[in-house]
Amino acid sequence: MKPDTIAAIATPPGQAGIGIVRLSGPQALAIAARLFRPRVPRPGPWPSHRLVLGQIIAPDDGQVIDEVLLAYMRAPHSYTREDVVEINCHSGWAVLQQVLNLALQHGARLAQPGEFTQRAFLAGRMDLTQAEAVLEVIQARSAAALKVAAAHLSGALGQTIATQHQALLDLLARVEADLDFGEEVPELDYQQLLPALQAIGRQIGTLAETYGQGRIWREGLQVVLAGRPNVGKSSLLNQLLQSERALVTDIPGTTRDVIAEQLVVNGLPVCLMDTAGLRQTEDTVEVLGVARTRQHLAQADLVLYLIDASQPWHPEDSEQLASLAGQQVLLVLNKCDLPMVLRQEALTAIWPHRLVVLSALTGAGIPELRQAIFQAAMAQTVPPSGQIVTQARHYQHLSQCRDYLSQAQNLLTAGAPPELIACDLRAAAQELGAILGLEIGEEVLDRIFSQFCLGK
Repeated sequence: MKPDTIAAIATPPGQAGIGIVRLSGPQALAIAARLFRPRVPRPGPWPSHRLVLGQIIAPDDGQVIDEVLLAYMRAPHSYTREDVVEINCHSGWAVLQQVLNLALQHGARLAQPGEFTQRAFLAGRMDLTQAEAVLEVIQARSAAALKVAAAHLSGALGQTIATQHQALLDLLARVEADLDFGEEVPELDYQQLLPALQAIGRQIGTLAETYGQGRIWREGLQVVLAGRPNVGKSSLLNQLLQSERALVTDIPGTTRDVIAEQLVVNGLPVCLMDTAGLRQTEDTVEVLGVARTRQHLAQADLVLYLIDASQPWHPEDSEQLASLAGQQVLLVLNKCDLPMVLRQEALTAIWPHRLVVLSALTGAGIPELRQAIFQAAMAQTVPPSGQIVTQARHYQHLSQCRDYLSQAQNLLTAGAPPELIACDLRAAAQELGAILGLEIGEEVLDRIFSQFCLGK
């Protein structure tokens, strides 16, 4: 049974130069032919991969909807490997919706989120890592994140995993051949399998260990501004964003909830969170704000702990810093535009680590802070080069694969029955196959592609 024909608006809502309605499926061209009247009639077959100027006409009453450029891409030379038609209209909700409605009235159905890319995957145009990379490209918030996503889209990650998958299948085939046809093939020396198995395990382990790096390049470094009330957290947020995003007053406890904003530091996406001041309070709303602050602190990749350098050291700061033990913390001495009571040299005994001196009011020291944030990130990650895992799903399968390979190595060393070794090799290969989409259920596929927008 041939698949049906789907249609959707492929461009974001809002006014722009163009908006695109995309159709894919066996009836895409026939539906377009009912709606489209070319400016210059052309005899013979419809040209593929050419833009044709014309009008979209409502067949029922002959009303002209819009002047458009129509592109037909004949299967299999299209994104989905099906017949695809893209109607380039003037952008705007009314015209795009009318064109889409006409397509739906004449035989198409509305596409599900990510269904175009899902069809491309099911047609074999790309493996599942490439399909997921489409969304990574769309969501990339920095040049560095885009570089990683583009590498995945090119198939480099999938090819790396496919190579190890094939190597595992080759080992498994040798073990199963020995089990099933032991009398007909040369006897297998299982200890000779160990170096190859160890090499695959190292490759998989190295790839899995890049996830911490990849998550930061894809999702951004989670940076939380913390400290006692009125130390200048909101002012620093505004200074880093170059925007009056947070309300700044002299009243302690002004910030009651978490304010999250995005910025890019040296190509690295950063999610910057301003939080409620840490202190004991009886105010019910502020208590809730402090509780949320502590939740975000526990999840932060980096904490910028602010101190008012124009005031003496406060015992509460020692307590708060002690509670952040085990996390990456950068101490920030703010308000250096005022006479400084706290000196960097005097804090060595209290804080032997790096700190930054700045003024959130004047901007002094902000470049040094941005560099310190980047360097703190580099302590956890590396610039995008080589293959980096950015998807939690990939990391989970790689970790499981590594565990199965470790078990298989232990079994080999202990001289365990070959049947047990084969089970672990088979399970490890299945984990890699799941990353590539070779062994994965419809439920998982639906969950992956449901994250996409309509029309992609």
